[in-house]
Amino acid sequence: MTVKTWMPVLGAALVLAALPAVAHEPEPRYNRASFSVSATEDVANDTLVATLAAQRDGGSARQLAVEVNQVMAWALARSKEAAGIKVQTLDYQTSPIYQKNAVTGWRVSQSLRLEGRDTAAVSDLVGALQERLNLQQVAYEVSRERRREVEDRLIGEAIAAFQARAKRLAAGLERRSYRLVQMDVSTGGGPVPVFRQRAMPAAMAEVAAAPPAIEAGTQTITVGVSGEIELTTD
Repeated sequence: MTVKTWMPVLGAALVLAALPAVAHEPEPRYNRASFSVSATEDVANDTLVATLAAQRDGGSARQLAVEVNQVMAWALARSKEAAGIKVQTLDYQTSPIYQKNAVTGWRVSQSLRLEGRDTAAVSDLVGALQERLNLQQVAYEVSRERRREVEDRLIGEAIAAFQARAKRLAAGLERRSYRLVQMDVSTGGGPVPVFRQRAMPAAMAEVAAAPPAIEAGTQTITVGVSGEIELTTD
């Protein structure tokens, strides 16, 4: 076969090979708009959350673990005496203490989380537990039940706002209506810390004999709705 004979064949093969790539290109999209709206509400915090920790430093990790376990067992027993307070143990850790790149001891710690709507009861329990535990953080939250109730209402308000904005957009661009292409719903808002402290040595626990004065306050719960619409003429 001469050069003049197979060159056109090769050119045709290249054109055919390129056709599938062109066929799979996405179709252009017209008359679409993306935007977002939100609905917010200030909600009174109704749940107090406190985190305390038992911590011991020393040369024997085994002995330190025994001491921390004893303190935590005492704290759990005291906590179960308080009605209406949720109790949860967290973050059991054993870590080396370094000095000049050498291990000189060990630190063993475990945290305890308290949660309750009765602020006075939680505060009293925190004060009692500080006899042997260190207070790390106090925060106010909106209870799950209250948050779900508010979010459900705000979702309805945000969707209504999205629909109103879409109608105004369609009217402004002289389109008869619109169809929804996609929509995302997001929620926001979280705990409000009112006290946070690094863990103290066990010998200093008696200094903090009671929790600090705190105020519940409010937090803002937000529901956002974002989406894309396609404007139509029908």
